[in-house]
Formats: sequence, C-alpha cells, structure tokens
Amino acid sequence: MKFLDEAKVYIRSGDGGNGCVAFRREKFIEHGGPSGGNGGRGGDVVVEAVDGLNTLIDYRYSQHFKAKPGVGGMGKDRHGARGPDVTLKVPVGTQIFDEDKETMIADLTKIGDRVVLAEGGNGGFGNAHFKSSTNRAPRNANPGQPGDERWIWLRLKLIADAGLVGLPNAGKSTFLAAVSAAKPKIADYPFTTLNPQLGVVESDGREFVLADIPGLIEGAHEGSGLGDRFLGHIERCRVLLHLVDGTGEHAGEDYKTVRAELEAYGQGLEDKHEIVALTKIDALTPEVIKQQAARLKRASKKTPLLLSAQSGKGVIEAKRALLEIIDSSGGTTAARRRAEAPAWQP
Repeated sequence: MKFLDEAKVYIRSGDGGNGCVAFRREKFIEHGGPSGGNGGRGGDVVVEAVDGLNTLIDYRYSQHFKAKPGVGGMGKDRHGARGPDVTLKVPVGTQIFDEDKETMIADLTKIGDRVVLAEGGNGGFGNAHFKSSTNRAPRNANPGQPGDERWIWLRLKLIADAGLVGLPNAGKSTFLAAVSAAKPKIADYPFTTLNPQLGVVESDGREFVLADIPGLIEGAHEGSGLGDRFLGHIERCRVLLHLVDGTGEHAGEDYKTVRAELEAYGQGLEDKHEIVALTKIDALTPEVIKQQAARLKRASKKTPLLLSAQSGKGVIEAKRALLEIIDSSGGTTAARRRAEAPAWQP
C-alpha cells in the first residue's frame, strides 16, 4: 500500500427536496384541501476517524464526494425522505484544513471522532404547510435549499508515542526493526526510508508506538533532500530519540545539523523531550567511542546512550528510557485509547 499523507478533496452536501403542491380530490370525500408534503433534507458530508487506516491513499484517485439530495414531497401529505449522508473515513490523526491550507477545521485524534463538514439543504414546505383559516387553498410551495460545497485539505499526522530523528543512515530503520515487528527497508545508502514507518515496541510488558521518518540533512527546511514535510508525523510524539551515527566524521556537528532543522521547522519540536544516542558502536573501537561520545555530550548537553541495533547492545536501555518519559507525559497511546473507550454494555 502506498503512503499518502496529504490530499485535496471536493465535497458537496445534498440539496433539499422541493415541497409539493397537491390537493385531495377523491370521490365521495367531502372535505378535500391542500395535501402537498414537505421535501426531505439533503444528505450531509461527514468525516470520521476509524481504526485500521494509516494513509490517505483512498483519496488519491477519488477526490469528489457528493451527498444525495432529499426526495421531493408528494401528495396525500407524504413527506420526502432524507438524503443519505456521505462519510469520508480517514486515519486517526487526520487534520482537516480549509482550501487555504491554513485554517484548521478539525483535528481527529481519537477513533470515532466525527465532524460534519457540509450540512444538507433543508427541504421545502409543501402547500399543506401554508393552509390556514384565511388561506384554505394555498397554491404555493417552497423549493429545497441548495447544499454547501467546498474544497478541503486532509493532512495526516501519525499518532505515535516516540519518534526517531537523525541524519540519513544514522540507523533509525535498523533500530525500528530491532525493537518492533516492523520491516522497514534497510540499506547502506542515504534516504533508504522514503515514507514514515510505525512500529509497536514492547518493553517490560508494556507497549508503545514508535515512528521512524526519513532522514534530515542540512537545508531540509528549504527543500534539500526529502525536505522537512515528514516532520509533521512526529509533532504528536511525547519524546524524540535522536540517533547519531558513531561512524560519522564528527558526532557533535551531526547532532547540531539535525537540531538546526528541528528549530527551523518549529511547531514545538525543538522543545520536546529528547534522548540522544550514539549508534553503530559495534563498528567502533573503544577509543573512537569515547571520543565521539564526548563530542556528542558537549553538543547536546546530555549524556548519550551507547547502542548498537545490530548487536542489541544498549537497545533495552533505550526502550526503557523512552517508556519512562512517555509514562511521565501521560501514558502510552494504547493506554489512553483504552481509557477513552466507552464502557461495554450488553
């Protein structure tokens, strides 16, 4: 399945049904009169967050959604049926923006969140609605009101407890594969990861969601490399695990490069809890490990973790450090969803 995190969609709610002009004329019935029914209301356009989706690929080739109009009124005081709604199902974490891409309409962060984006038009009144003691035979009815139409943008920001950041080839995908059942592409060239990846990590009987995004390079906020658009997928994370390649020339400079891109992107990423780790220590001598760790500590003002996803060294410590911060920040996504879920009733 292809990954798509942004889509432009046209929506239109249904028109209301027209009111009916009719009179009751039946043999042997003395008291006739107006009997035109009201038109039905048009269908709404609704967006709902559902479980089991993690991409907006459904809206890549189908971009126009129109609800059905209401049924017109009929004689014998029969009212028209309401038009059926159109429901757009999106992944949890989808944000809805107006056509200007800046005005946020809704942010669907929980399963079952719904928002009505376009209400159907009201049905028109039939002539039976207008009858009175002074107007016993009205011959007028209202037309149905037109529905609303608009263009909207759907933007997905994945729901994850922790996120991985770092330069290309820092070992992010290798780490994700080592701690979860995810199977990201791993190779010895830059930008192996082209789309965000999610994995469920188990630590001491607990689980949390870890997100891996494509690597950042200097100038990513200006469009270099794959740019910084994928940083939106870690905006909701409670903690970032910053992986720095120990086999690089200077661990401290590599760290500063990524931090500069996070600060240029903004959106609070530079203020998130951060754990710094020196990776690929299985390929380094003790002297180089000591030198690179010292450089990284000076640049980050933190004592870095030493880990190797290939050999497993330091991986357990990294998972526990992530889980500790997640717990102190409100608990894991799975725990919050269980707490928010309605109680089961027979």
